[in-house]
Amino acid sequence: VQLQASGGGMVQTGGSLRLSCLASGITFNVYVMGWFRQAPGKEREFVASISWDGEPIAYTDSVKGRFTVSRYNAKDTAYLQMDNLKPEDTAVYYCAATPFRQAMRPDEYSYWGQGTHVTVSS
Repeated sequence: VQLQASGGGMVQTGGSLRLSCLASGITFNVYVMGWFRQAPGKEREFVASISWDGEPIAYTDSVKGRFTVSRYNAKDTAYLQMDNLKPEDTAVYYCAATPFRQAMRPDEYSYWGQGTHVTVSS
């Protein structure tokens, strides 16, 4: 099983990035996909999740209205569109897969990608 996250980079405040997560080795369309992030010195935190049928399930409050989670099952890929980025969004972003619809804790996710770095400068 492999989840390959990509799309990170460095942007200025107010900029946008789209993260992608390509899955292999799993039946992608039966898993809930989640996005997490971890800033230096902080715990990994939930960002967003999306159901197997493409319905967004949850967003953490700090990203509501700025981030959009989506997926394209035909390409085994999940996305996180990040707009109006802020310096506090700076973190390593991870995608993860779980069979549990309401999962928001890292320990509820079965598979993890390697992370992609996002840096937002002020």
